[in-house]
Amino acid sequence: MPLPNRVDPFGEIHAVPDRGLFMGNRGGCIHTPDQTLKPRHWTSQRWIICVLDFKGRKRPLMQPGLYTELFFLDEATALAGGHRPCYECRRPDALAFRAALDKAGRVSAREPVSHVDALIAGEIQSVMKGDCNRETVDPAALPDAAFFTLGGEAFLKWGNTARAWSFGGYGAPAPLPARAQRLTPRATCAALAAGYRPTLHASAN
Repeated sequence: MPLPNRVDPFGEIHAVPDRGLFMGNRGGCIHTPDQTLKPRHWTSQRWIICVLDFKGRKRPLMQPGLYTELFFLDEATALAGGHRPCYECRRPDALAFRAALDKAGRVSAREPVSHVDALIAGEIQSVMKGDCNRETVDPAALPDAAFFTLGGEAFLKWGNTARAWSFGGYGAPAPLPARAQRLTPRATCAALAAGYRPTLHASAN
């Protein structure tokens, strides 16, 4: 049976067999000893995106008391779900992401990474807790690789098209709607608009 460790663009976690291109975590252990999820699906605002292979490290998934390994179709999916690049295994990407946030005026060079996490994971946590609603936007105004939702489905904005998301990849290009709800956090959208280029699943092209 697949483990409940696959994240969608809404930031929700599912049990599906597809693994995806990236893994990550949410700051600690969010699963029980029998490998089911705890009621709250994070331990902090440190939500990161990691590579699948780093220095030959290998470990059984969802070990008792250790951090919960999560998996994403691609980096754009992980970004939409409130994660950001890891400073250990993806340091060049993490620095590029931070530089894009700086360029966009979302953070200053003096602010710690915890401030970035509060802007990004913090926004998704607020939505999940019901403290705020997702923003209604014109999808054409979103940067490429940002996500929006319409009718309960998630879509990647790519060029002037909408690409329906699934755990296995993206659908065919379709016209952008006039209005939808933004999924990718506001600060992450600013980084994308300022030039950060996430890795996309091959089906996006």
